[in-house]
Formats: sequence, structure tokens, C-alpha cells
Amino acid sequence: MNELRGRGVEDLLLAVVDGLKGVPEAIPAVFPEAVVQTCIVHLLRQSLAFVPYKDRKPVAAALKAIYQAVDAAAAETALTDFEAGFWGQKYPTIGQSWRRAWGEVVPFYAFSVDIRRFLYTTNDIEALNSKLRRAVRARGHFPTDEAALKLLFPVLHRAEKEWTMPPREWAKAQVPVLFGERFTRAMA
Repeated sequence: MNELRGRGVEDLLLAVVDGLKGVPEAIPAVFPEAVVQTCIVHLLRQSLAFVPYKDRKPVAAALKAIYQAVDAAAAETALTDFEAGFWGQKYPTIGQSWRRAWGEVVPFYAFSVDIRRFLYTTNDIEALNSKLRRAVRARGHFPTDEAALKLLFPVLHRAEKEWTMPPREWAKAQVPVLFGERFTRAMA
């Protein structure tokens, strides 16, 4: 995070993290106003890692009540209900893992349902990063920064053509409202 600050990043509005140890603590140390939220999909995958294949669908359905709750209080009630229910009793490590990550889950509920759909996973970003890494790994060495950009631009261009979801126009209207002055400062 200090390296990002050194490269000129003045503020970080929102960070969606995927469970790497220390990252949720490192972000506010450098960017104190940043909202840090865990990737819900990664948390679900981690939860289902404790579950045999035959039970995964019903456990995932039971967990849905938590991340689809209307607010943080309802989500905590759903988590308590899950822990007290059949699946929570059979797999107590799931409830424990959600409780450990709860501080990074709660910010998720401050956003509208439309924004939650966009924020609940880092998979799109990871897929794009994977394509970029694959292209760089195939070349190995670049004599200049411009040479690297000449390789990465077509990769990004091809990746954009593969995207099937329409652009999220609502983000242009809602993000400035959510972050107010900080967003305006970042755009200046």
C-alpha cells in the first residue's frame, strides 16, 4: 500500500479483498478512509471447502440468506440462524470463518442491491489480470515500457470484446453520491 501511495495514489475509496492475510489491515493503515470489503464469492468458496460435494448445494443455499440480507443486522441474524441450524451445526467451521471475516463483510450492506451485485466478487478483475500475466509471461522481457504497452493494449482490447455484461451506467450516478467530496477530489 505504501508503494501505491508512493506512485501517486492519493486516496482509495473502496477495496474488495479476497482473503489474503494482512491486506485488510494494511489498506486502512495507509488509506484511513478506505472502505475495505471482503469478496463474498471467495468467502463462499472458503466456506464450501469444509463441505463434501454432496452437501454443497444445500449449504450454499443456506448461506444465501446471509449475503442477500437487506442490511447488516438482518445478515447477522441470518448468520446466527445458520449457525444454530442443521448445516451450521454439521459444519461449525463455516460460521466461524464468517465471524472472523465479519468486519470486512459488513461494509457490503451499506450499498444498494445494484452495487452489491457488482462488488460481491473480484473474479472479473482476477480474470483480466490472469490474461495480462499470461501475455507478459509468454514474452518474458521487454526492452522498454512502450514495448510492454504495445503488447498489453491488444490483450485489453480483445478482453473487452469478450465482456458480455452491459456497462454499469448506474455506477456513474451512484458512486459520486456514495463517496461525495472524496470522489470529486479524485476526479479532479
